[in-house]
Amino acid sequence: MTSRHVAIVGAGPAGLFAAERIASAGHRVTVFDRMPSPARKLLMAGRGGLNLTHSEPLPVFLDRYRDARPWLEAAVATFGPSALQAWAASLGQPCFIGSSGRVFPEAMKASPLVRAWLKRLDGLGVALRMRYRLLELPGSGHLRLDTPEGERFVGADAVLLALGGGSWARLGSDGAWTRWSGLSPASLAPLAAANCGFRMQSTTGFPARYAGTPIKPVAVAFENERVRGELVVTRFGSSAGETGVGDGECGLEGGAIYALSGPIRRAIERDGRAVIRLDLRPGMSEAALCERLARLRPRESLSNALRKALRLPPVAVALLREAGVPDRAPAALAALLKAVPVVLVAPGPLDRAISTAGGLRREALDPGFMLRDRPGVFAAGEMLDWEAPTGGYLLQGCFATGLAAADGLLDWLRAGLNPPR
Repeated sequence: MTSRHVAIVGAGPAGLFAAERIASAGHRVTVFDRMPSPARKLLMAGRGGLNLTHSEPLPVFLDRYRDARPWLEAAVATFGPSALQAWAASLGQPCFIGSSGRVFPEAMKASPLVRAWLKRLDGLGVALRMRYRLLELPGSGHLRLDTPEGERFVGADAVLLALGGGSWARLGSDGAWTRWSGLSPASLAPLAAANCGFRMQSTTGFPARYAGTPIKPVAVAFENERVRGELVVTRFGSSAGETGVGDGECGLEGGAIYALSGPIRRAIERDGRAVIRLDLRPGMSEAALCERLARLRPRESLSNALRKALRLPPVAVALLREAGVPDRAPAALAALLKAVPVVLVAPGPLDRAISTAGGLRREALDPGFMLRDRPGVFAAGEMLDWEAPTGGYLLQGCFATGLAAADGLLDWLRAGLNPPR
């Protein structure tokens, strides 16, 4: 096949992986990105340990994508967790499986993997053009870009967009592409916070001094799902540079609530609120709690009694009080400890979310991830309308859709639907 010029916009995991695939097929690839350097969000995510993927069985893994599973299943099945681990090993970054089933490079950090990856891309002839911002939806084989030298037009035989969602704007994903005039409103689901914290409704004025305090162990139940993990009390407000949220309002964030953020967000959109239930002692049965509580001295304060009997920290007692003055009867108090109701009224700010939901709808793309109304323009990664919890599912989805869009682009070029430029 005659070598073509392919432009990729977005130097995150989806864009760079697509660039590797397309360049390996013999095409000239240029990657444009508005940031000063590539893979900034990936590097930030890997500071505490780069969670590449998860080791659980593929059917369970695919269920983590919820409603988007039918759309992503073929892509993730083609390039799944084992393939991603093999790819990392090919860059000199073998992986290991942690006790939680999550998969990490042995080096833990993202920087060694990114350095080896960029070296491979350079060897394939991939050109990186940093501080180049795409100004409008591409069409007619050209891109209009804002560059350090001013506005430029760049020709390409095909274009692949990997522009990310709307969280962590300072690292490149600012969601500005959703405001392009060429996008049909029907093709776009509004961006929304995913893997995010939520504001609590407080009747007692939940003490802001607990902001930053962990709640563990804990299990969160909502609708018919239950997730065990960890929560942290967080504070939203103008003092943190946020708008639309009263200063000092508290909420909850952490892995136990991130996994349920999609259903919680949709319930708030539908009903104006969502009531979650916290199990403050997930390792104990209600009967065991009742037995311990029956030994409490009636005249002892509730805080002291719960601290002594159950090692319950003050923040957990504050959550109990938020649910109403607890009945000191052992059975009633044990039942409350296993299902403390917490009313959530709004997700946290979009830019503080780990990821976003919304983006280009499935109906806007053909099976090869090409925009139906823009021949030769493909899309991948978080700018597509899917979401997943933390735990490796986000990165796996980005890599898998990057590969699927690259293969769709290569098939389109092979079909000869666009003459060489």
